[in-house]
Amino acid sequence: MCDVPLRWADMDAFGHVNNVVYLRYLQEARVDMLFVHAPEHGAEQLARGVIVKWHEIDYRAPLHFRPAPVRVETWVTEVRAASFGLGYEVLDLGPDGQRTIYAVAASVLVPYDRADGRIRRIASREREVLERLLELDGPAPRRSR
Repeated sequence: MCDVPLRWADMDAFGHVNNVVYLRYLQEARVDMLFVHAPEHGAEQLARGVIVKWHEIDYRAPLHFRPAPVRVETWVTEVRAASFGLGYEVLDLGPDGQRTIYAVAASVLVPYDRADGRIRRIASREREVLERLLELDGPAPRRSR
């Protein structure tokens, strides 16, 4: 879970957060997960290089600008030999626990070795850390295919 501040520049002409800005919100949550929390559990290699291969976003409700941050919840959806999936929800949690979902998204990421300039396989320690964050039944974007 990551609280992401809204910026005045995030707003579009209709007074709500522009659809393109959601990718930045996902990135902030992903960086928090992979660059801050994963290294604390022994998967520091993930902070040294990960490339986004694919994104999908399902917008559910307009998010209007306000001073309070928005919450982005992130989890692992799958772990493969040389890639892993992340799921996200961009939401507000009301005082009564009610969730207002603005977007549901998914990404596929690949570990990247910057020194060699190529993708690499997921190391066993990274797999252990990622599998602890695995949620197979989390929400997913509705595919339009």
